[in-house]
Amino acid sequence: MIMRTVRNQPRTTREDLVNDLKAAGTIVTKKTIGNTLRREGLKSCSARKVPLLKKAHIHARLKFANEHLNDSEDNWVKVLWSDETKMELFGINSTRRVWRRRNAAYDPKNTIPTVKHGGGNIMLWGCFSAKGTGQLHRIKGTMDGAMYRQILGENLLPSARALKMGRGWVFQHDNDPKHTAKATKEWLKKKHIKVLEWPSQSPDLNPIENLWRELKVRVAKRQPRNLNDLEKIYKEEWDKIPPEMCANLVANYKKRLTSVIANKGFATKY
Repeated sequence: MIMRTVRNQPRTTREDLVNDLKAAGTIVTKKTIGNTLRREGLKSCSARKVPLLKKAHIHARLKFANEHLNDSEDNWVKVLWSDETKMELFGINSTRRVWRRRNAAYDPKNTIPTVKHGGGNIMLWGCFSAKGTGQLHRIKGTMDGAMYRQILGENLLPSARALKMGRGWVFQHDNDPKHTAKATKEWLKKKHIKVLEWPSQSPDLNPIENLWRELKVRVAKRQPRNLNDLEKIYKEEWDKIPPEMCANLVANYKKRLTSVIANKGFATKY
């Protein structure tokens, strides 16, 4: 009964199981239930947070994965990937583990200073290709369609030139309303920029997410003290990301597509 319940509803707590079994006339402790589940190869883990996928999203993700499954690696080398992200001053440091003695929890060496609301943040737009990182732009204020087009105007073509994308390169951005606005589509068309058709709610299909993670880890190690510090550091660290890392993310792109298909269109580990 324990196994059947947990298989159907992985979020069931040990407390729930104790009560279910009690109702069925069996008295069992939480410890016994924990041991039973562990013996069956299960352990309690934090549920991963993933984007909410509706039927149409799942269908679009599968369609994208199947259509591109047999594309050559050269195909992905021609893509300039882009996205926005939020850089928090004390972002990634918020859950660091430390080795300490039992009563040394509040020794300053073992604590992480926090500020209400994360001490502020910076919004960034960035892009990259298999050849390396492109330009990184700080978004000031709330971004609307006009600002997005201005960011593209100042950063997209210069990045494509610097990365020697050559003829026939393709631009990738997600389906944020600012990206898919009529005026933005017209702007891209006027500049003769070809856009990759993209399934909504699919950050796991965009390898730039891995670069954002890398950037945040590198920045956190340098412990910026304020927003000016943060801005200086993230620019330096973005430029230090090795082209080999970018090339690898693109070279392994097919694995993402296979994962989406294997997971029937649902979110993947990427």
